[in-house]
Amino acid sequence: MNMNLVLQGPNASTESLNRIATLAGAARVIALGAHAVRCEGVACSDFLRQTIDTAADAAGLDATFIAPGRSLADFRLVAMDMDSTLITIECIDEIADMQGLKPQVAEITEAAMRGELEFSESLERRVALLKGLAAGALERVYSERLAISMGGEAMLAGVKAAGLKTLLVSGGFTFFTDRLKDRLGLDYTHANVLEIVDGKLTGRVAGGIVDAAEKRRTVERVCAQMGISPQQAIVMGDGANDLAMMGIAGLSLAFRAKPVVRAQADVALNHTGLDGLLAILSN
Repeated sequence: MNMNLVLQGPNASTESLNRIATLAGAARVIALGAHAVRCEGVACSDFLRQTIDTAADAAGLDATFIAPGRSLADFRLVAMDMDSTLITIECIDEIADMQGLKPQVAEITEAAMRGELEFSESLERRVALLKGLAAGALERVYSERLAISMGGEAMLAGVKAAGLKTLLVSGGFTFFTDRLKDRLGLDYTHANVLEIVDGKLTGRVAGGIVDAAEKRRTVERVCAQMGISPQQAIVMGDGANDLAMMGIAGLSLAFRAKPVVRAQADVALNHTGLDGLLAILSN
């Protein structure tokens, strides 16, 4: 079956793009900008995919095979994980740093993202370590450490211009998702609530935990509210707790993701920013 192949990278040279396009045996090569091309009429096979993926990664490029004709117009919703996807940090690790406990909490976070720990248990263990921390630490993390991932704002501008709605669904905390909703003009958000009493964290989460199953239910719920199928949703994430919601999407995107996530996603962006999605789904 002939496929399109999108090659892109933040520092991609014309030489490297053309070299890999030639390796792919493309019938046509169309420039999508200074650092991206779409190769059309690629006779795709498992061997060719592996060859192209290896060569592209070595050149600092992302290679995405996609069916001809797919575009943003096929979709109505973009659902995103927050920590290490839409933003560059793991908020809970940075909160823990205010308590002098970042190494201990980060170790648990990493194990959970690799799928080695059940998410709800890992969150309860990490939040418990934050007991007694002044709630002002959350504002410091937001103002001093939180940054939008490369290409994030450009991606959001592009999908909004195409008429898509946006959902931020996170195993993190509403303190951050609420602020990002206002800052970025997001349509929907869902996350955990950190319990705060007398200006200090209690070490507990108030209400139910947003784990992998709840993330999936949230995508399904928002799709139902919009009157669309999950197949009309693009879902992006980086950790094992994102796989359930990515699995029901029409297009799943792994961003700077753990190997277990990259292996199951339709698209993996390891070099390009989040706005690489726009090139992949350009006409």
